[in-house]
Amino acid sequence: MLFIRNAHILPIVGEEIENGCLLLDGGKITAIGTDILAPLDAEIIDARGHLVTPGCVEAHCHVGLDNEAMAWEGADFNEMVDPITPQMRAIDSINPLDEGLKNAIQGGVTTACTGPGSANVVGGTFAVIKLYGKRVDKMILKDPAAMKCAFGENPKGCYGKAGSKAPMTRMGTAALLRELLFKARRYRDDKLAGKEPTFDMKLEAMLPVMAGEIPLKCHCHRADDILTAVRIAKEFGLRATLDHCTDGVLIADELAEENFPVFIGPSLGHKSKIELANKSFTTPGILNRAGLCVSIITDAPVIPLQYLPMCAGLAVNSGLDKTEAWKAITINPARSLGIEDRVGSLEVGKDADVVIWTADPLSSIGGEAEVTIIDGQVVYRRA
Repeated sequence: MLFIRNAHILPIVGEEIENGCLLLDGGKITAIGTDILAPLDAEIIDARGHLVTPGCVEAHCHVGLDNEAMAWEGADFNEMVDPITPQMRAIDSINPLDEGLKNAIQGGVTTACTGPGSANVVGGTFAVIKLYGKRVDKMILKDPAAMKCAFGENPKGCYGKAGSKAPMTRMGTAALLRELLFKARRYRDDKLAGKEPTFDMKLEAMLPVMAGEIPLKCHCHRADDILTAVRIAKEFGLRATLDHCTDGVLIADELAEENFPVFIGPSLGHKSKIELANKSFTTPGILNRAGLCVSIITDAPVIPLQYLPMCAGLAVNSGLDKTEAWKAITINPARSLGIEDRVGSLEVGKDADVVIWTADPLSSIGGEAEVTIIDGQVVYRRA
């Protein structure tokens, strides 16, 4: 049992609380407010007036699959033998002892949606995990969480350009995805009708997508690729998230009509390919003001995961409202990932994932995690 006192609490949902207290018990938040008494058996942590928030939530990364300090030995995020691999599962590649997870915790990030890369048209399922543990099975918050698919340059470059194999064009990428979805729909319908179709592992993996249980996680940068993702999702009546959404600023009005969740980033670093020509920290603010549910992402290890709060701060500097920036790395990704009942805000009954900061990381370059708590357990204390 932990009792945090003298805290400036930013619960994300609800009003800020000055000189507040939090009681964490059994891995959950059991009380929050200003008039809470510390139980006699509680470990007391004095926040000394510092900012206290929920742990940050990363909506799109490859941490644990693209390992730190490794080359091919730790590159376990793209199965580049077939452009259609929905049967791949992130949990079978995640290395819980990857240094990237430890660094993320030290940066105040406690939950991440991680999974396959964007080499394939369909790459496999993402999983949402807590970032502390030795065994991925015990870290899972949601699995499967989403089915990765990719549009634009990456599938073309990995197959058409590299080996004269489909997809060579954007038409080819869309056609391969549609073919899979048509087959998956027929496979689902046959099973529902009791026809017992021949087992197909790829199509089995697509059943949660067809049932609307998980979204297509659409890697898309260029404006036309973003709208192709929207077109195909609507054609098959599927849920989808628009990941990266670099050119979203060019079509903000069109995206507002569709209202799919958008995951913006990685916005830090040089423009390594033509699809990134319009990447900017102004994008989150523009799309937020258009009425979209915006999450900010690092695409770690493209940007190391511990810098997620810094990316939100840079978006504030570029016009995103600060309150909305906090939401973009907490409750918004939690809602878009379907885990808002567990994480993303400080509310009674939610998981006890809490960060005490030395200073507000969205306002101060020196703001960093002083204490990080996951499921009620202190997993990091700043020296």
